[in-house]
Formats: sequence, C-alpha cells, structure tokens
Amino acid sequence: MKKTLYILLLICASVNVFAAGGEDYPLDSINTDHADKASLQRGAKYYQNYCSACHGTRFQRYERVADDLGIPHDLMMENLVFNKQAKIGDLMATNMDPKEAKEWFGIAPPDLTLVARVRGEDWLYTYLRTFYADPKRPWGVNNKVFADVGMPHVLMELQGVQMNVCATSDGELSDDKGCTLIVDPERKGVMTPDEFDQAMYDLTNFLSYSAEPMKMKRQKLGTYVLLFLLVFLVFACLLKREYWKGVH
Repeated sequence: MKKTLYILLLICASVNVFAAGGEDYPLDSINTDHADKASLQRGAKYYQNYCSACHGTRFQRYERVADDLGIPHDLMMENLVFNKQAKIGDLMATNMDPKEAKEWFGIAPPDLTLVARVRGEDWLYTYLRTFYADPKRPWGVNNKVFADVGMPHVLMELQGVQMNVCATSDGELSDDKGCTLIVDPERKGVMTPDEFDQAMYDLTNFLSYSAEPMKMKRQKLGTYVLLFLLVFLVFACLLKREYWKGVH
C-alpha cells in the first residue's frame, strides 16, 4: 500500500514538473463569445483558408457548423469547403496525407477540434499572435509560447514578419529574454496590428466553439434546470411544513 502511494505521489510530482517546464511567456486574456455569429463566421473563414489544408477538425461536420453559424449550406460548400468531392454531412477532416505530413513537418499536424479546451483559449490566442522570424529554425520562424515550433507561420501575409527585438541598456540588440515583438516596417502584412488581433480573436472564438459546440445550449439548459429547482424548492418547503406541523 505504501509503495503504491509512493508511486502515485511520484507520478503527480512528475506531472507538475512537466507542466511547469514550458514557456513562461505571459498570455493575453480574452473572453470568447459563441453568441457572436459574425465573429464565428469570420473565424470559420480564417480557419478554412489558412488552417484546414494541414489541420482537420474531424469531430465536427460541415452541416453542423453551417447550421450553428447561420451559413446557408450552398454558401458553405461553395466558399468554405475546398474539397469539391466533400458533402455537407461530411466530417471536417484534412486532405493532407499523414505520411507526407510527417515527412514534411517531422510529425503529422494535430487535429484542432479540441485544441481550445486542451491548451486554453488564452494560450491559443497568444500563440497565433507571437510568431517571429528566427533564421535558425527550419521554417524560419519561432514562437514565444511554443518554443521551437515545427510549423510555418501561415498567417504571415496577414500579420507581416515580426522581429524579436531585444535592446540592452546601451541600445545594442541582444538575444536576451524579455524582448519585444515588432512587425518589420519593410515586411508588413495586409492587416494592421489591431485588425490582425481581431482576426485572431475570431479564429480563437471559432476554435473555442468547435471544442464545445453545445456550450450555448448547455448554459441555456442549466438556467432552466436552476429555475425548476427553485420552483421545486418552494413546493418542497410547503410539503415539509404540512408533514411536520403535527410534530411541532
């Protein structure tokens, strides 16, 4: 028994060590809103255009997304589904071959259906906005919250090329931590920083919805349940008083 307890404690300690061993870059906090259909529609557009070629959301269906986001089926298939053989009821899987993906990237790109729940919305939002140029990396970029990231910066045309600028007390550049990410003036993206931040919020909002598409209905149902319990409590108290009035 003691040996089993010791092993469990050791496992817990190991988990804490690995959890604390990641990047300590401060995360930007956001509040996603699944009721904002316009934001979700824009997020779906960014996801399909910039992410779906490599990543799938294979626990979602095109039909469910179209219905929840208020997108007509014909517009969904025409503008947001690039696999012309796909049907509206199909799962949103990527067409990339896993073997080829592993050869290109070293590992097959993960499915993103649950990434917002696994990593957290703040992590995902910060990750999408903190790619920066790093000539030492195979794809020429690195990331502040995911060190030595193994994917290219597919959103570079929107954001531009960010530089990891670190200035010492004498004004010289260095490679120290605590640097500032600045878009290279000569390699700007098609969006302003504020526009890009909004776009990444929309994309994060969509991935948050994909991770929990029933969230709005669940919260609404929870309200009904609480109201039912409140009404039931009134009748329960009246019934208790009726049964116990003879005892007192």
